[in-house]
Amino acid sequence: MTAYPFDVLVARAAALADLGPRRLLGIVGAPGAGKSTLAARLVEAVGPTAALVPMDGYHLAQAELDRLGRHERKGAIDTFDGPGYVSMLGRLAAGGPETIYAPAFHREIEEPVAGSIAVPPEVRLVVTEGNYLLVPEEPWSGVRLVLDEVWYLDLDEELRLRRLVARHMAYGRSQAEAKARSYGSDQVNAELIATTRNRADLIVRVIQD
Repeated sequence: MTAYPFDVLVARAAALADLGPRRLLGIVGAPGAGKSTLAARLVEAVGPTAALVPMDGYHLAQAELDRLGRHERKGAIDTFDGPGYVSMLGRLAAGGPETIYAPAFHREIEEPVAGSIAVPPEVRLVVTEGNYLLVPEEPWSGVRLVLDEVWYLDLDEELRLRRLVARHMAYGRSQAEAKARSYGSDQVNAELIATTRNRADLIVRVIQD
């Protein structure tokens, strides 16, 4: 594992985009590792020819999780629309003359919202981030096939858990609830994600600016 300055990662992402006509970069890691932050910063640094399409937009709706009895495990691999996510990545990779619209997950309402992210045809780099990009079982195995490169984002476990608890509290959970979630169902997910790290093209820790 290597620690990379942020500008080195930006240069690598930009070089991938230059291979064109459109490339897809995945960022994977355990909950709280900093995937969404890194992905957003990369897209901002690369500029208007890059777009961010997170996996979180493919959360199942709350009503469906309730129907399936999976509400308490929200964030687990079976609480996402895996086939829908794979299909969207395929459309993005194929490109074409039309703008593609992807869903986004809105934490303030804990729901995905369709058509939230516009990816115009001039976008050359799509960055996607999420937990299960490297899972080898179907339908998730299709994700790795369509991504040109995948980075596994690693973080000190104590710091990751501290960040995760703070994030849950920021969205309204009590400290006890946040710890129960972080050390419970979230940790089960983290352990699954850790088994996939050897399938990544790059394992990184970001050197803080």
